[in-house]
Amino acid sequence: MLEVKSTVFPLCTALCVLVLLYKLRDVRAHRTDPALLALLIAFSCKAASFALSTPWVSEAVDSRTGTPNLGALGIHLFGGVASSAAILIAIAYWVYPAQEARRKALWRLLSSALCATVMVAMWFVAGSGAQGRATHYLLQQAHRPPVALYLLVYVTAFGSGMVEIIRLCRRFGRVAGRQWLRRGLYATGIGAGAYLIYCIHRATAVLAVQFGLDPLRWELLTPLANGMGILFLSVGLTMPSWGPTASETHRRISNFISYQRLQPLWRALSTAHPHIVLEPQQSAPLVRMMPGNISYRLYREVIEIQDGLLALRPYMDPAIATSARKTALLAGLSGRALRAAVQATVLSQALRAKSGDPGLRVPEVPAPGGPSLRKSGDYATEVTWLLSVARAFSSLPPARKTARKRSSS
Repeated sequence: MLEVKSTVFPLCTALCVLVLLYKLRDVRAHRTDPALLALLIAFSCKAASFALSTPWVSEAVDSRTGTPNLGALGIHLFGGVASSAAILIAIAYWVYPAQEARRKALWRLLSSALCATVMVAMWFVAGSGAQGRATHYLLQQAHRPPVALYLLVYVTAFGSGMVEIIRLCRRFGRVAGRQWLRRGLYATGIGAGAYLIYCIHRATAVLAVQFGLDPLRWELLTPLANGMGILFLSVGLTMPSWGPTASETHRRISNFISYQRLQPLWRALSTAHPHIVLEPQQSAPLVRMMPGNISYRLYREVIEIQDGLLALRPYMDPAIATSARKTALLAGLSGRALRAAVQATVLSQALRAKSGDPGLRVPEVPAPGGPSLRKSGDYATEVTWLLSVARAFSSLPPARKTARKRSSS
């Protein structure tokens, strides 16, 4: 068990330090924000607690100070009482008006200070009759009344804080206006739930020793619950700050992928109708891979593809559309894939007809092949539709691709 803790708890310490460094960046811009200050205190306390939870660190603290079990006291005060109070204060300032949040913060500070005072007093009382340092302070001495009271106060302060965090996160997560705040509250609630399991696990030690059971038999739950708890708390409590950046990054990557996938369709249409291009693009591969303002480039690409489809309507044959639909149905296509396959086939034939292919005639009545979604104003749906058409267009048989290449030469 000590080997597991020696691995898990240093990782938890590193995670808390990373979160602390990440939030320190906001101090200059939000130095008067009480929620930010509370988070900094919370993760500082958590980092200290996990560092002390590492067996060799707590042993070194006890040895250097000459005070047995001082490291255990630090673990419980920093990691349980102080950190849970600080997290609750941060959440209170997120979800309550400032005046009400200050009142709740004051109440939480007073109750936590009272619990800490009782714990320190019981630790001193227990230390006077101790037989030296305990490797597992709470579990090995839970049969002693001062340690049992110490343990019960600790899990009450810690567990009640976790229950309150879960309650607040569930209540305000449902009505949070900002998406990433809502997600952060839910993730924080999950982390608090993992810590609540740890608190219940610790509280059962008092009963276990009364029935002659050894709580160390299920001590593996401690590093597991703590590791899961701090992971979700770290993600949840920082999510409102990094979440919007993640969304923007995802949007840019998605737009870049869409832009590249639409390129074959755009090139075919812009070659047939060069006038649709508002800003001629350079053909260098590096320029195509790094198009600059990708959101604007994708928007222009979509508009120019739609303009190209409109320009090709006189060359779209209804008979080709009917034949392509039958072929697609025989191939088992349906829904959007069916419509995209028909559109791609009609488009390919129209490009050949526009290039003067003698085997194709210009229809007297053009087929409906222009943009069907522009009137709706749903840009995302339009992009999705054109991506389906581009995919079907790129997968046309080689013979049709050859004809398309010939028409563009």
